[in-house]
This record gives sequence, structure tokens and C-alpha cells, in this order.
Amino acid sequence: MPHSLPSAPTTKAIAAAPKSPTQKALDKLGLKRDIDLALHLPLRYEDETRITKLRDAREGDTVQIEARVTDCEVSFRPRRQLIVTVDDGTDTCTLRFFSFYPSQQKMLAVGNRIRARGEVKGGFLGRTMLHPSFRIAGGDLPTALTPVYPTVAGLGQPVLRKEVLAGLARAELSDTFAPGDLSQINQQALWTLRQALSFLHHPTPDVSLDTLSDHSHPAWQRLKAEELLAQQLSQLQSRRARASLRAPVLAMVAPEVFSPANEPEQPVLLPLYTELVATLPFKLTAAQQRVCAEIARDLERPVPMHRLLQGDVGSGKTVVAALAAAICIDAGWQCALMAPTEILAEQHFRKMLGWLEPLGITTAWLTGNQKARERRAMLALIESGEAALVVGTHAVIQEKVEFKNLALAVIDEQHRFGVAQRLALRNKLTHDGMEPHMLMMTATPIPRTLAMSYYADLDVSTINELPPGRTPIITKVVNDARRDEVVERIHAQITQGRQVYWVCPLIEESEALDLSNATQTHAELQAALHGVVLTNGEAVQVGLLHSRMAADEKKAVMAAFKEGRMAVLVSTTVIEVGVDVPNASLMVIEHAERFGLSQLHQLRGRVGRGAAASACVLLYSTGDAPRLSEAARARLRAMAETNDGFEIARRDLDIRGPGEFLGARQSGDAMLRFADLDRDTELLEWARREAPMLLDQHPALAAKHVTRWLGGKSEFLKA
Repeated sequence: MPHSLPSAPTTKAIAAAPKSPTQKALDKLGLKRDIDLALHLPLRYEDETRITKLRDAREGDTVQIEARVTDCEVSFRPRRQLIVTVDDGTDTCTLRFFSFYPSQQKMLAVGNRIRARGEVKGGFLGRTMLHPSFRIAGGDLPTALTPVYPTVAGLGQPVLRKEVLAGLARAELSDTFAPGDLSQINQQALWTLRQALSFLHHPTPDVSLDTLSDHSHPAWQRLKAEELLAQQLSQLQSRRARASLRAPVLAMVAPEVFSPANEPEQPVLLPLYTELVATLPFKLTAAQQRVCAEIARDLERPVPMHRLLQGDVGSGKTVVAALAAAICIDAGWQCALMAPTEILAEQHFRKMLGWLEPLGITTAWLTGNQKARERRAMLALIESGEAALVVGTHAVIQEKVEFKNLALAVIDEQHRFGVAQRLALRNKLTHDGMEPHMLMMTATPIPRTLAMSYYADLDVSTINELPPGRTPIITKVVNDARRDEVVERIHAQITQGRQVYWVCPLIEESEALDLSNATQTHAELQAALHGVVLTNGEAVQVGLLHSRMAADEKKAVMAAFKEGRMAVLVSTTVIEVGVDVPNASLMVIEHAERFGLSQLHQLRGRVGRGAAASACVLLYSTGDAPRLSEAARARLRAMAETNDGFEIARRDLDIRGPGEFLGARQSGDAMLRFADLDRDTELLEWARREAPMLLDQHPALAAKHVTRWLGGKSEFLKA
């Protein structure tokens, strides 16, 4: 007799068991696997391996004492606090707690013997410890330093220590490469992964705390080597996986060759690329020609291009993008260009329109603020393929946007887009299983160590020269107390027929405050310049631009400034990129200390685009503080000392570190937690050499290594 089928499980039976508070807290920390727990390393350590006599404790020392409670009372002067007096037989000490529970008060009852650890402070009333950690005395002293881990609310150190220790014991930590492979870097870095992690969670008390805090200990060297190798393997896997994909072949169309004596009846069709170069109102620089050739070679290959085009502010990246688009369009395919802001996207659109429309190319414009009728018309042009080039903001990647045959995607200011957004643009090509070519542009040059690590999966093209005629920009750092002198400088500039930007900071915590700041500055400049007459006999116009304005208002203001009808433009950072007004010769950045170095450099690049001498004034204010922070001073000093975007990027990396510098490259998650690209260059070079050998000779170990360290984060590299 056949077995009967089991009854369907009830909803209650298949419902997932609710997570415990501890598990929820661990999830918040991202500790979901045993290896995650094993790699959750301490912030610092406490030495509970020894007892210090009070008579030997010096003021400022952090020590552990063992003493008997001689007094315990709650005082209400000057505020509610628990005051406990302890005596270890050599001296007494007062323990003060401003927040405490009844259970803690019970543990500190008179007569109890406790162990307390904290910083010893002196004073008129003797030794004190403020909020020391404590427990009932007894048992053997630990033989290792006590780890203190990063945590979240509701997850205390004792519970977290227990979870980490259990995860460390369970984690599969077999070596994926031999410790001896590192001997060429550091003879001491011969620890296995398990030895290194076990030591870093529970170091012996004789270890130098400096080597732990600066990550120079051999155990740290092993971990950093592991991490850098995982990153290099992941980048290499990504590059090789991309090489196996297919993309449209966009070979440059060659003109027909003919003899002047035998001129054909029909006119010869020149490649669109050649026509565009011939009609440009300027000559390409040698650097532009070089990167165009690099891109053209990529486009004619049947695998997806994945190239980063980097160049300083004003180096001419947009025309390179236009020439790449010309190759794509001439081959019968569509190209999309996406920019992070509407102002930048519109700047690209107008330039592309001016260059390509006379050559018979239809360009579509997509933005989130379009009216329904205009948007429908643009979507129809894109879907039919009539629009060979599509320029826009994030609207380009929305679901309703269907391309006929997208083959090239250009992303400007790529670091301003998240991983998901870049992947969405890649997925717009559904033609016969192929993927589009990707060209990403940035005006934030990438320092060499970052290019070797975070961008190892990309081919990098660099425009390392500016077009002729660009004037150097003089940068001055000025205290806000000299604001009146800056206004006088503006007066002098506009009476000579020049134009001026005044940028106010974006204060993320309060858009209203940001708006108020810009509005107030606009009113002050209007009052200060009231009655000033320009060379054409007209009164000075002071414009205002900010993110809350309607799209039509923004366009009207920008048009007035570009056409020279407006002498001064007060703006928030919406003009950071993409605005090109050659007549603007002065940039004033208010509260410059609040801006990042890259952003300051971008803003400065809005001037110096014409023949007139240009200047950038960095107005700073210390507010209530006696002086600027060290980082703010370093940023302003860098701006005053150099106009070189590559040097600016190097200093920015030094000040901020790679995690902040890269921003959205990895969707906000820094892929390097332990290694320092500035100090660990040797280890990075080792990882670059080791990765291909491990991947070729031991692919299973390579896959295991990447999974252990990166989990699902390696997917980010596909963007």
C-alpha cells in the first residue's frame, strides 16, 4: 500500500522563528556568519590580568584594583550620584556613579570585596574613579587582555564577547595561501589566519599596545594581507568574467577611398567621428586624442568596455564622451549619457546638441521634472531608435525608458551614483544577451594606490593636460571678518564687465538653514551693489539659485547668468559641476571650511574658463571655536597651494582616507576594513602579484578566500 502524502504544513509551522534580541543586535552589526564574528575585531583592550595597589597608582593611570567597600551612599548634591568608598589596605579611593541600577548598588554594599577598573584621578578629597567597571572579586585573573568590541544598543560587551568567541571557534579558518608566501614582505608575518585572529581577540599582556593600535603587529599584517588579496582576487574575477561577456562591436566607420581624378558621382560619407572633429570650434589636445584612441580600441572589441575616464576640472571630458557617442551612433546603435544633477545633465545636453544636431543626430532629453507630454514624446523617440543619443539624470534608468538598441552608457561624476543605479543602466540593453559598453567619467582624479585597489577592475584613461587658453586661478583664504573687502573685490570685477559666483554651503542637517543662508547672502549683496551701473549702462543684477526652486526658475536664472545679463550669482552647491561661463572670473565660497576638498576644487573650476585672470576666495569662519579643525586647515591649505587636481586628490585621500574618498563606489560600504592604502603599499603590491597565480593555480582556494572575506560585496564590482 503506497504511503500517503504528508499533510501540508500549517502557516504556524512554516513561519520563521522570531529572532532573539541578541540576534537582532548582531544583525545590525552585520554579524551573520561565523566568519563575520571572527573578523569583528576589538576597538581597544582592557588589562584585567593584574591588580595594582592604590599606593602604586599614579594620577591618570587606568588600573584594576581589588578592594573592600567601606561606605556606599546615594548623594543628591550637586546631583544624584552613588558614592562608594573602597580600601585595598594600602590606600582608599572614591568611586562615583551618576547613573546606576539597584542591582549595581547591591553589588557595592559595604563589606563586599570588588575588582574595579578605571582611570585614577587625584584631588583635594583624595583618589577617585568616575564610572569604573567593576565586579565581585574572586577567581583567577585572566591571562589575556580583555577585548572591547564595537557594539550597538542592547548588546553588552559580555554577551558580545561570548558570541565572538563562539563564532571564532566555529569559523572555518584554514589557510588559503601559505604563510611563507608573505616572507618576502615581512619575515615576521608568518602567522596562520587562525593564529592571527585568536591573538587579536585575546592578546597576551606582554604585547606592545602600540603595535596593536597602529596595526603593525605581525597578526595584523596577516589580516591585512588576507584582506588585500581578497580584494585583488575579486577585482580580477570581475575583470575576467567581463571578458567572457559579449557586447556590440562598434568599429569606427572608415571613409571610402577614392582618387581625385575619379571622383564618385555620390558624395563620400565621412565617419561621424571625423565630421565632429572637423566641426569642433577648437582643436583636441594630445591627451584628448590619446584617450579617444583608447576608447575607440575598446569599442571595436566584442567584450564590454569598462573604462574610467579621469581628468581635472575643465580638461575636456565632455567632448571625449561626444566622440565616443559618435562612434556608437555611426555603427547604428544608441548611446546614453547620465549625470547626477539636472544642471549638469542640461549642460551636457546643450553641448551635445550644439555639436551633433548640425550633423543630423537626434538627441533626447530626459529628466524627472519634465511635463508629461514632453516626456511621452522623448520616450517614443528613444524606443523607436530615432533618438540616437539620450542625455538625462536618473530618469534615464527608470523602468518606462526602453531603448531600441543601447550600446554605450556614459556616466558622468560616476562616484555620485550608487551601485544599483549603474547596474540599472547596464541592464537597459536586452539585445541578444549582450551588455553595453560603459564609460565612467570623473573630475576627481584617482590616486595611484586607489587605482591599484578599488579600481583594479577598470581600465583607466587620464586626460593629463588642460586645453590651451585656460588661465591659472589664484586662490586666497580669507577670514569672514574681511567680508567687506571681498564685496569690494566683487564691485571691481563687475564694473570691468566680469561675472561672479558666490556659493553658500549645503548644511545637510537643515535645508531650511541652507536656504536661509543663501537668501540672506543674496539680500546682502543686492543691498551692497545697489546703484552700481555696469559698462552697458544697466544696473547690476544679483541672481539666486538653490535646490528648492522650480526647474523653470533654475533654467531662467542660469540662462540670464550664461548670457551675461546677470553679474552675480548666489548659489548653493547645485553649480558644483557642469556650469561653463567663460566670463566668470571670481568665485567666492562662503564657509569654505565646511566643504570637502574635492568639492572645493570642483567649485573653483567654474572660473578660469576664459582669457581673464581669475581668482577663488575661500571665506572661512571659526564660529564659536577658537580656531579651525586640523582637517579644515589642511583642506584650505591644499587649495591655496595647488591647482593640480591629482595633487588635490592625493591630499584628499590623506585627509579623509579611502572609505570617504570613494563614496558610492561600493554603495557606501568600505571594502577595506583593516588595510591602509597609504602605509600598506608593499602588501598591496604583493596581493596584486599573488592574485593571478592563486586564481590560475588554485581556483577553489581563490573562490573560498573571496567568499570568506567579501561575502556578497564582490557583486558591487559589476557596476
